[in-house]
Amino acid sequence: MTETNGTTATTHVVRICTGTDSLDRTRSLATVARDEATTATVLEVGPAGVGDLAPLVLTTHDGVTAFHADPTADDVRALVRAVEDGDVSTDAAHAVVDHDPDSGTLPLPEDGPLAVGRRRVLARAGWTVPGEQLDERLATDVVRDDADGADDLIRRVGLLGRGRGDASTDAPVIEEWDRARETVESGEDDPVLVVNANESDDRNRTDSHLLEADPAAVVDGALAVADLLDVEDVVVYCNEADYLARDRVRAAVDTVCEHVDPPKRPQVVAGPDRYIAGEMTMALEAMEGNDRLEARLRPPTPAQHGLYGRPTVIHTPRTIAQIRELLLDPDAFDAGDADPGTRLLTVSGDVDAPATVELSTGGSLEAIREAVTLDGSFKMACVGGQFGGLTRSLDYAPSASGLSGAGLGTEGAVELLADSRCAVATAGKRARFAEEENCGRCVPCREGSVQLTDLLRDVYQGEYKDGMLRELTRTMRATSTCDFGRSAARPVSTAMDRFETEFHAHAEGRCPSGECKTKRHAERERGEVTT
Repeated sequence: MTETNGTTATTHVVRICTGTDSLDRTRSLATVARDEATTATVLEVGPAGVGDLAPLVLTTHDGVTAFHADPTADDVRALVRAVEDGDVSTDAAHAVVDHDPDSGTLPLPEDGPLAVGRRRVLARAGWTVPGEQLDERLATDVVRDDADGADDLIRRVGLLGRGRGDASTDAPVIEEWDRARETVESGEDDPVLVVNANESDDRNRTDSHLLEADPAAVVDGALAVADLLDVEDVVVYCNEADYLARDRVRAAVDTVCEHVDPPKRPQVVAGPDRYIAGEMTMALEAMEGNDRLEARLRPPTPAQHGLYGRPTVIHTPRTIAQIRELLLDPDAFDAGDADPGTRLLTVSGDVDAPATVELSTGGSLEAIREAVTLDGSFKMACVGGQFGGLTRSLDYAPSASGLSGAGLGTEGAVELLADSRCAVATAGKRARFAEEENCGRCVPCREGSVQLTDLLRDVYQGEYKDGMLRELTRTMRATSTCDFGRSAARPVSTAMDRFETEFHAHAEGRCPSGECKTKRHAERERGEVTT
């Protein structure tokens, strides 16, 4: 028995967690389960987010769910037969959880990778069919019942934007909303809401994970924001490579619009699979069809002059999900927090498989270690994605203030790097990426990234120009037009702060980690130098 619209089923249920990372295999297992099932309900649900367990199959019978990690096709056949007999095969399970038979959220084990953090916006990930499961009460209902109260709540709590593609990154969302309202009141065109989900950095799967696992929640949250801002045009801007996320968002739009009846249906569009295409103003350039993407000067902000000149509010799916959670469960947010709510993080690097977790902003990054299996001994982490900051410690709160105060990035990605990694090489590769991928609009980024790469090459040639490197990183951070240039030098500056001895070692012709061979090292091996 196969059902695709029955996530509230409580007996004889087999859930196959399906996401991009293991799509072919999980769909194959889903086919096996459907062929074997006679009375059981087989559901393809969204990814749970823990790569170490993928593909993950959940069997449920009368309020007991067993988690089965990485099963074979024969295992799945046996699981289907067992659950139809009232047995969830607990002996062979990774974890077993007793829960409310009517639960609409993923029941969590007490320990293991799925127990890491606090799953609020990820509560339905791995449990519900993407695009087809909605809560009894929607965020849109909350806004339509009391728009002024909802606006006051968001203003009082001071919720911050999340992600590099958000117009309110690490700043209260209400500030950009007020700019858009003032622009509209001054006689400009009707406003637009853009949900910016274009992230090409594979280190950061937070937004794509949300869209694959619970797209209906993102669509509901976006329509709630649209109602608060009197917006009719809502655009969900995805990466052209994230076809599964786009398909699931389109299905979610159909489902949510049946319940909400918005003035206009949200549009789902795709942008280039390029890192710069996720920067908020270059996202606007891409949506307007420009072949050459260049960052726009600010001010004016997109809220004042955005898509086709219209006032445009831009949020990532992570921000939208936090707004929705605040509207539905305001008691879970403390207005006294500097960064209320939770933050999503993708953990990758030298690990067996990546994971996407949700941490309280008052917790510690150290918790992410429990979600993955590190391949080797921990040496350092790069926190913040492509242009994250390097650190020897994870003893920081995953909040905007905690991370930025430590010189780290808040973009939502943490790479755990083993002791075979070289800090100088890690910083150098990212400087080279900045040189090759910048849009070319501003001199500090365009020329600064070239100089940054050249100065790092000089280190390998035996000349470490510490003062010049530090001044260059300060200049790029302070004067670049967009976040690309402002963050491009962060890997280098943090590497110099925390791994300075490795820079001196490379200038002397040796790499402490053994990852690099400097020119002087090669010359020694050839017998061309003796000191």
